[in-house]
Amino acid sequence: QARFDEERNIQWARALERAGAHVVYGLSGLKTHAKLCMVVRREGDRVRRYVHIGTGNYNPSTARLYTDLGIFTCREDMAEDVADLFNHLTGFARPPEYRRTLVAPAHLRNGIIREIDRAIDGHTADSPSRVVMKLNSIIDGPIIGAIYRASQAGVPVDLIIRGITGLRPGIPGVSDNVRVISIVGRFLEHARIFAFTVGGETRYWIGSADMMARNLDNRVELVAPVDDPLACEEIQALIDVQLADTA
Repeated sequence: QARFDEERNIQWARALERAGAHVVYGLSGLKTHAKLCMVVRREGDRVRRYVHIGTGNYNPSTARLYTDLGIFTCREDMAEDVADLFNHLTGFARPPEYRRTLVAPAHLRNGIIREIDRAIDGHTADSPSRVVMKLNSIIDGPIIGAIYRASQAGVPVDLIIRGITGLRPGIPGVSDNVRVISIVGRFLEHARIFAFTVGGETRYWIGSADMMARNLDNRVELVAPVDDPLACEEIQALIDVQLADTA
């Protein structure tokens, strides 16, 4: 459970162990914040892995109050990444190079900066790039620096931030092309979405991480690409509504 729940977590862990569950407390010095579930199922003469990757906790209370997203897949490359992370968390393997996902603390910050730099490099007058991020908070210096570079290259950057924002939009010559809004509504906006448009094509990512040093350096986080066209349409529709909302 969330921070300040350590004593309660120990009680839950003991109850789970008494029921026969194997409880792993995670890596020393790192909080495990990723939202992942994997089911391994025998189907005929083969074993198939089903993976859920979410932006929110598996919690019946917050599930009714928070807006979150999740993808459910049996794609082998995604399942392999999640299996590798679980093996790392249980101490059975060293941290690997992941195939499709971005995992903190090893790869996530550099992966997001790489996507921003890709938008900068691909930005032209005829085919403009675009960066959209929906987060709880953004205060990480290197990420903010990459966003400023994108703005200075003419790339429009839209940020939908529920909480803390450590950058300043609209500074002449620095962040002219950055817009920051918040959505305040009936539900708590909790989904983390990253969308990078380059050359007329948009890559979508979802995951558990905000752009904060504590998430990127001190936590186990996972951000996954979304490839399914219908799922991408749903994410884009959500972005379009929130960026167009004036009330």
